[in-house]
Amino acid sequence: MEDNTKMEKVISLAKRRGFIYQGSDIYGGLAGTWDYGPLGVALKNIVKNLWWKKFVLDREDMYGIDAAILMNGRVWEASGHVDGFSDPLVEDKKTHKRYRVDHLLEDNGISDADKLSLEEMDQVIKEKGIKSPDGNELGTPKNFNMMFQTRVGASEDSSAVSYLRPETAQGIFVNFKNIIDSFHPKLPFGIAQIGKAFRNEITPRDFIFRVRELEQMEVEYFIKEVDWEKYFEEWRQVMWQWVDLIGLNKEKVHELDVANRAHYSKKTIDFEYDYPFGRKELYGLAYRTDYDLKKHAEYSKIDLSYLDEASKEKFVPHVIEPSLGVDRTVLAILDNAYTEDEMGGEKRVFLKFKPSVAPIKVAVSPLLKNKPELVEKARGVYKELKKEIPEIMWDDNGNIGKRYRRQDEIGTPFCVTVDFDTLTDDTVTVRDRDTGKQERVKTVDLISRIKNAILG
Repeated sequence: MEDNTKMEKVISLAKRRGFIYQGSDIYGGLAGTWDYGPLGVALKNIVKNLWWKKFVLDREDMYGIDAAILMNGRVWEASGHVDGFSDPLVEDKKTHKRYRVDHLLEDNGISDADKLSLEEMDQVIKEKGIKSPDGNELGTPKNFNMMFQTRVGASEDSSAVSYLRPETAQGIFVNFKNIIDSFHPKLPFGIAQIGKAFRNEITPRDFIFRVRELEQMEVEYFIKEVDWEKYFEEWRQVMWQWVDLIGLNKEKVHELDVANRAHYSKKTIDFEYDYPFGRKELYGLAYRTDYDLKKHAEYSKIDLSYLDEASKEKFVPHVIEPSLGVDRTVLAILDNAYTEDEMGGEKRVFLKFKPSVAPIKVAVSPLLKNKPELVEKARGVYKELKKEIPEIMWDDNGNIGKRYRRQDEIGTPFCVTVDFDTLTDDTVTVRDRDTGKQERVKTVDLISRIKNAILG
């Protein structure tokens, strides 16, 4: 299948089946914003819950927080975002529409455009005669700060200026001292959070890949400088374990040792995924050194060093940062799961989710919805399953074949059908999504069979 065609099909399925809708859709939408429907928010919550369990709950060295989105404006001065959080912008001289320069150059066949300076981008535009998408002459590239600025309270002076946070990491750094004072953790330890971030992207695109409102799952892992390589490698392995956990095809995930790193980073690895629109960043793993804590100590005049009680040594810890985007994870999972095949001589589309990440794990149906005895029995099976498997759906719409196809399309691993034999022998039909194979299972064994299959 052509990549562009696949992307269109994934987007179409996502809307049709209630995964993801365009934000403000009835008003014509708002670029770079997306609303998660019932199945989308279920998938998103599964991703976040799995991440929290693996990166926080399953460890003894992790502390979770939920920092405020609005922060003192000085935070972003200290972090360098006020002066340095920008993307290259160019304007159509006639329509005054603005475009991200590196994207425009890439669309015109210029590789690695994001590595060029503003002057080099301007030179390429002139040498190649590159025009705007509307065919007009372009202006001179310049930097555009991507933070959303707002004001706190009624005051109009500069002290009221704040920003919607462009990343969640700074909320962790400004709480470093609070965690130290409250819990007295021993190095190494991490602080983790899941939260929204906002970036005023010049040209949001590629569905939920590049958006203006996003959600991040991040850890700042505090270490001694001498140990950074050891813990960087440990977290690299954890990232690959995560890829396995959510069922992504490892052949579609690639490591890139980033040369053009952020100002705070001494080493960064991007985990890139083969999306339908190209190989792009999925996750990041960065060695941020002690840059952030030192900057916040400088600007706040608060001591952010760590005292090693054993050695009585006092120092500013260094940091390893595994950073994972929720939305990009959801997109990768949808792309990875999208499958077309034939079953019973008919073409079908289905989402081949790993059972543990499927938003609906099992659907329960009566063979016929106009037979009260079947409906009553099926309702009983449904209620018992729901006690142990909350991600369950009742489905009695249409004939049984249409129900199977519908459940296949939303990625439900198992369909349970109550028929007339159930009334006599207390067995049900369990159908496997991937193979279409059906088997009879005793209702008393149903919960354990499905739970075992989900856990793999």
